[in-house]
Amino acid sequence: MDLQAPCCNACYSLHRPPQLHAPPSSVKFPSSSSAKCTRKTTSQLRTPAAVAAQNGSTYSPPSSVPTHKVTVHDRQTGVVHEFFVPEDQYILHTAEDQNIRLPFACRHGCCTSCAVRVKSGQIRQPEALGISNELKMKGYALLCVGFPSTDLEVETQDEDEVYWLQFGRYFARGPIERDDYALELAMADE
Repeated sequence: MDLQAPCCNACYSLHRPPQLHAPPSSVKFPSSSSAKCTRKTTSQLRTPAAVAAQNGSTYSPPSSVPTHKVTVHDRQTGVVHEFFVPEDQYILHTAEDQNIRLPFACRHGCCTSCAVRVKSGQIRQPEALGISNELKMKGYALLCVGFPSTDLEVETQDEDEVYWLQFGRYFARGPIERDDYALELAMADE
């Protein structure tokens, strides 16, 4: 935001810094009826992580929470996203704050829509109920409830593939065969 003195009181009320509620008493502006506002201000709201990503530098938030670079290879679109995520922020939410679109559905760690396979780095996901401990040990994670513990590189997965890896063994026997004799006995009881 342009923090130079505005040209009139009306302009000041439109463009004042958010923490100020009135112009300082020592600053005198011309009357709004006698002056035309000619100054234009522009501002662009960007997250600190987005600024760091654009500059190619690392960012440490003021609260000294460690921040990590997250690289997501989106298999569905063929796009590689790189952005910075503080350790105390969900990866999916931080990506969305930076206008990065990644697959998701429930946003609560209960499904496998945002499932990824970790290629390098570590992710903490205590709320990931949608994938088994067995899959977690094999490097699968959920971005909606995942926190980066280190710099992280992941690859999105097909939801059906992850679902099959997790539950396929239960359905691998194929369809249940019809037992006509049991059906006749059940019908006879009615």
